[in-house]
Amino acid sequence: MVGGICIPVKNNIREIRKEKGITQLKMAEDLQVTRQTLTAIENNKYNPSLELALKILKYFEVSIEEIFTLEEDDK
Repeated sequence: MVGGICIPVKNNIREIRKEKGITQLKMAEDLQVTRQTLTAIENNKYNPSLELALKILKYFEVSIEEIFTLEEDDK
């Protein structure tokens, strides 16, 4: 929330995972979460905890900006 306004967080996890040839099940097992959790995160239905977000960054060896973005309106 910025200034009382909720700004959705989007992610590129599915795209990066597929580029690297990693299945959802493999990634979920590696990160010790359920495949259902990973599906919800990839579909932007659920934001990962800070701990899980950091694990995802480390897993892919990328910066936060490469995975997570704020979807701000250009108003």
